[in-house]
Amino acid sequence: MDWWDGFWSTYNTVIFSLGVNAMLALSIYVTLSCGLLSLANAAFMGIGAYAASLISMQTGLPFPVALAVGGALPALVALIIGIPTLRLSGVYLAMATLGFGEVVRVVVLNMDITGGPLGLNGIPLKTEWWHIVLLLALTLYILARMRRSKIGRAFEAIKEDEVAARLMGVNVAGYKLLAFVIGAAIAGVAGGLNAHYTFTIGPGNYAFENAVEILTMAVFGGTGSLVGPTLGGMILTLLPEALRDFNSYRAVVNGLILVLVILYLPKGIWDPRRIRHWLKTFSQRKPQAGGSN
Repeated sequence: MDWWDGFWSTYNTVIFSLGVNAMLALSIYVTLSCGLLSLANAAFMGIGAYAASLISMQTGLPFPVALAVGGALPALVALIIGIPTLRLSGVYLAMATLGFGEVVRVVVLNMDITGGPLGLNGIPLKTEWWHIVLLLALTLYILARMRRSKIGRAFEAIKEDEVAARLMGVNVAGYKLLAFVIGAAIAGVAGGLNAHYTFTIGPGNYAFENAVEILTMAVFGGTGSLVGPTLGGMILTLLPEALRDFNSYRAVVNGLILVLVILYLPKGIWDPRRIRHWLKTFSQRKPQAGGSN
């Protein structure tokens, strides 16, 4: 088992990041599924990471309690800021949530309890691989059930036509706030998991470029189903490992991917209708090719 120990010691952070980034992509999928373009998920991840880390470092409470606080606090913050902010839409909402993320970064940067610019070091390494698998599976299960429920149908109606949804009696403001809070809670739990396997966190881990990365994961995979964001998060986690020589251009690569996907794959790489069309076209061409021989 020496080969496994060597492999695990080298790539364990990448393996853990696969699940965490999939959860982050799902967190923004929830808001996008309700027609909300929010760039606050990196900030919510940071709030959850700092909250969970401080609970573990200063109270000695069990790890599940720290993760629960890491999910609850961002959800509470989302509830508070969402009431006035979600009156905006489109690019104006994106700008407002981006501003909120910058406020969080500056506050964390200037607080003693968060370690200031140096961040927190010595966070207990409590995250195990099965924690991530379990919580990712639980997140997918809950979101899948929600997607098929009255809540999911309301989200879809608001995304398609907010005015029509309101005329049909859908509580647009309430459902938007619910999507915002759920996305914040998922991002917070992902931040708590991430903090407890990276040993150290800092304000720079939750800046603007991180918010764009999370959005890129969801858009790249596709927001039409739960498979898309999960797949997008995992692929864009592995991509930097495959392109290590270009690691300094990671932000450029992510931006380029986002532009190309929007232009040529507007529904993401996971588009079941397009995939079925390709398979049907391929199956029709194969007999013709065989007959010509």
